Amino acid sequence: MATEAILQRLITNPERLKDLVDKAKDVALQSGMVIRTKEKPNSSEVVTYYPFSLFPTPVPKAAFLQALAVQTHFNTLVDKISQDPDFLEEALASTIQADDFTAKLFDIYRHVQQEGRTQPIVVGLLRSDYMLDQGECRTSSLKQIEINTISVAGFGVIDRVPEVHRYVLRSVGLLGESECVPDNNVTPKMCAALVKTWELYGQKKAVILFLFEDVQTSIINHRCMEKELCNRNIPVIRRKFEDVSRRGSLDDDKKLFVDGLEVAVVYYRTGYMPNHYTEQAWDARLMMERSLAVKLPDIGTQLAGTKKVQQVLSKPGVLEKFFPDQPRVVERIRATFAGLYTLDMGLEGDKTVEMALAAPDQFVLKPQREGGGNNIYGSDICQVLQQVKESTERTAYILMDKIQPTPVQNYMLRRDFPLQISNCDSELGVFGVYVRQGKDTVMNECVGHLLRTKSSEVSEGGLTTGICVVDSPLLL
Repeated sequence: MATEAILQRLITNPERLKDLVDKAKDVALQSGMVIRTKEKPNSSEVVTYYPFSLFPTPVPKAAFLQALAVQTHFNTLVDKISQDPDFLEEALASTIQADDFTAKLFDIYRHVQQEGRTQPIVVGLLRSDYMLDQGECRTSSLKQIEINTISVAGFGVIDRVPEVHRYVLRSVGLLGESECVPDNNVTPKMCAALVKTWELYGQKKAVILFLFEDVQTSIINHRCMEKELCNRNIPVIRRKFEDVSRRGSLDDDKKLFVDGLEVAVVYYRTGYMPNHYTEQAWDARLMMERSLAVKLPDIGTQLAGTKKVQQVLSKPGVLEKFFPDQPRVVERIRATFAGLYTLDMGLEGDKTVEMALAAPDQFVLKPQREGGGNNIYGSDICQVLQQVKESTERTAYILMDKIQPTPVQNYMLRRDFPLQISNCDSELGVFGVYVRQGKDTVMNECVGHLLRTKSSEVSEGGLTTGICVVDSPLLL
């Protein structure tokens, strides 16, 4: 490809490379690709450019369009799962015995189900992540890594990445290639779902509550959404779990109030990791879930994104229960599944343990977490499974085939990291939103994409962990 030839010329011309990199960083800052620093994560006095790849990464157009086309089906699937307490209880029965975090989430879900849901409006903001698996036949296929239902990051900044990559390509004379970088307009479309939800709630003075964590490195991205909502005259407040615990309450109609303000929508930007919670935070989560406020996501939707549910869905006949008489939909979803294996106690789980111990480099051991930095690889799989293989503790995990992508060379631009060319792997995320009121689907859309790139030498990923950089697909 032309980009590969350009890369090789840049390697042998350090001055030209430095000039291109400096210009790319300036354009990134100019366009708004900005993030707070790790040294001062809660201050906007010191900011830097959001880490990004110098060049866009080639992605087969057919695989890209496949990921976009299947997203509305995943939206529907997650929504259906969240409404099915019998399925969730059966799917997570072993997991909640071994994983305290999932058990606490499920306790809240069970409480709300028994008490009776108060809010018929449901909104989902999802991101389904994929990699291209280079199979034995040397033909790549799109395989899903996970579906995120609460830790859905990357908005705001990603709308601006195509502009930077088109500039870089044009700067090195690749005018035709610059036209192959697709637009991305995620943030306004995501906000449209929040706007519709707020409108359906029907109280103009009610606020949208952004629930956030202590470290706010990515707050500038959140502000993009706040700005969109403000332009629609929709009030937004930002609070922590502890604020809701201390100053939140329900009235007799179960309306949620925080600091005297009625809350129409609770948008969780935290709450997907155990360390996000104290006992007071768990109490606040229960109060919000019991309330009339619309939750983004509600507790059922969060549970629908667990790895155990992902594994159960891959079993024969399960998808058909959610899409009866829709074989084409089932086929499209199932085509994206990688191999997923149970670690439940019994012969099937025992077989999975033996398979993983015999060839750990072929698999990934996954706990029930979102947010990046949680999975287990290689020899560490053996270490963990040797400790838990005879115990129900193993049911806190699932096993998945390790996807084998074809590395692509690129430069990853990150503050305080040396500039060097690397073999890189990329992960394509596709955003979906849906809004449902009772039995009526008001919105169900695919709203954009996110390409993340990391060094092939690193197993784990994640934007918030600082391992990945944002990227753009160069559609072939």
